Amino acid sequence: MADETATVATTGITVQIVTPVGEVYNEKNIELAIVNTQGGQIGIMRKHVPLLAALTINELLIKSNGQTETLAVNGGIAEFSNDLLTVVADSAETSGNIDLTRAENAKERAETRIAHAQNDNNDAELLRARVALMRAVNRIHVAAIRQGK
Repeated sequence: MADETATVATTGITVQIVTPVGEVYNEKNIELAIVNTQGGQIGIMRKHVPLLAALTINELLIKSNGQTETLAVNGGIAEFSNDLLTVVADSAETSGNIDLTRAENAKERAETRIAHAQNDNNDAELLRARVALMRAVNRIHVAAIRQGK
């Protein structure tokens, strides 16, 4: 009897995503999570080998019950062991929580900052502005996926 309960409880993985402001996502029985690491894209399913990887600014895909959910993840780390994927991200948003107008405004501000930093030969500001641009573009991309664009 205990074996049947264990089988039902372990049909997928648990995905937990946390940021400095709190938990963004926490779901069980996920069939597949696809993370974008600095070493490339990795698909994680039940019984995957333990993993610790630095994440890039990119989307994170979660597949469960024939549905795919997309999140905008802006850097951080992913750790997987014992069928638990924990993502500690600088920031993360589900596609449904992204304010597209705000993301587009952030993109425009970042492009302006890049132009000013290039004119001033300010390498430190240029780097920060490029990261801000990548984050804004990532959020716009994830929001567009949700809208089917």
